[in-house]
Amino acid sequence: MSVPKEPNAVQGKSLDPSNNLIRTRTPSRQRVPNLIGYSRIILAAFALWYMPYHPKACTLLYGVSCLLDAVDGQAARALGQTSKFGAVLDMVTDRCTTAGLLCFLSSAYPSLALLFQFLIALDFASHYIHMYAQVSARPLSRYTDWKSLLCFESSSLLTGSSSHKAVTSDVSRILWYYYNDSRTLFLFCFCNELFYVCLYLNAFYTQPILSPNLPISAMLLRGMSVASSPETAWKIATHFPKASNLLIWFIRQVTWPQVFAILTGPVCFGKNVINCVQFWKASKILVGVDLAEREAARQAQRQKAAGTGKAN
Repeated sequence: MSVPKEPNAVQGKSLDPSNNLIRTRTPSRQRVPNLIGYSRIILAAFALWYMPYHPKACTLLYGVSCLLDAVDGQAARALGQTSKFGAVLDMVTDRCTTAGLLCFLSSAYPSLALLFQFLIALDFASHYIHMYAQVSARPLSRYTDWKSLLCFESSSLLTGSSSHKAVTSDVSRILWYYYNDSRTLFLFCFCNELFYVCLYLNAFYTQPILSPNLPISAMLLRGMSVASSPETAWKIATHFPKASNLLIWFIRQVTWPQVFAILTGPVCFGKNVINCVQFWKASKILVGVDLAEREAARQAQRQKAAGTGKAN
C-alpha cells in the first residue's frame, strides 16, 4: 500500500506555508556550528567544576571554550548553516560562562562582590533588552508607514533580525563598529574574558615575576641611561623619589596575571561601556515601539469609525 506524499514535499524538502520558503531537512552531519556550541557548553561546565581548586585545568578549558566562540560563527557562515537557534545558543553560552566566572570572582574578592554582581546584571540585561527590541519590531512590519511613527533615532535597528549583531550605523556608530568589524569584536571579547581570567589566576598565583634579590634600582637607572643619558636618568630619580620608589615597589611585587590584567583592563572597561550603550539604545527602541503600536491602534480605530459612519 503506497503512502500518499505530502503536497508540499519536494525531494527531501518541504515548503513552509507561512512564507513559501523551502526548508531543508538538515542531516546530523550538517549541524557543525551547533555541535561546536554544544562542545563549548561541556567545556565551560568542566571549567566551572575545576574552578575552585584547579586553576590550570580551569583556565585551559575556559580558554578553549571561549576561543571556539569565534569558530562556530565562521563555520556557520562558511557552511551556510546560520540559524536563529545557533545565534541564541551562542549568546546564551557566552553570558552564562562569563556569569559563572564572575560569581567565583565575587567569592574570591568579597570587597568587590557588588561590582561583579553589577557586571553580571549589566551583561545579561543589555543583551536581553537588545534582542527583545529586535523581536518586538516584527509585528510592526505589517504597517506600511510604521517607521514614520517612531520618534527615535534608533528606529532603524528594528529589522526583526535573527542575530543581535545586526546593527546599522545610524542606530549607534559605536555598536556598528563593535558588531560589524570582526577584528574589533574579537579583540573586545577576548580581552574582556582574559581580564576576568587574570583576576581569577591572581587569586592563586601570588609569586612575583622578578626575584626580590634583583637590584631593581640599578637596573632602572641603567635602562633610563641607555634610553636617554646618565644625567637625565639621575635627575629623574632624584627629582621624583616617591614615584621612583613606587615604581620599584610595583616591579618587585607584580605577578604575571597582574601584568596581563593591567594590559586588558582598559579594553574590559570599554566592553562594559558598550553594554551600557546597547542597553540605552534598546530602551529607546522599545519606547518607540510602544508609541508606534499605540498610534497604529488609534489609526485602526479611526478607520473603523469612518467605515461605520459610511455604512450608516
